[in-house]
Amino acid sequence: MLKGLGGLGDMAKMMKSAQELQTKMAQMQEDLNDMTVTGESGAGLVKATASAKGDLKALDIDPSIFNGDDKEVVEDLILAAIKDAQAKASERAQQEMAQLTESMGLPSDIKLPF
Repeated sequence: MLKGLGGLGDMAKMMKSAQELQTKMAQMQEDLNDMTVTGESGAGLVKATASAKGDLKALDIDPSIFNGDDKEVVEDLILAAIKDAQAKASERAQQEMAQLTESMGLPSDIKLPF
């Protein structure tokens, strides 16, 4: 019945691989919640910690930057640290996805809908 499909191979094997990929993707999504990255600004005066999914988990601000005249600077440092953490989270998630797809024998740059 699948004779004319040529290189598609064994359909059952493909379905099993797809299910395995789906299971591994779900596990990776869970793992990304547990992985953390830390972004910094102001030479480490402000640090933002986020999950690898980009959810902000903690904010550490050195008390030395609190001066009433520097409110805007402090706000900018906080935003910069959060953006840095989010960028690192995105990079980490991409690295994890590349490792997963590579382990499944897929091209590491494949774009999956996750």
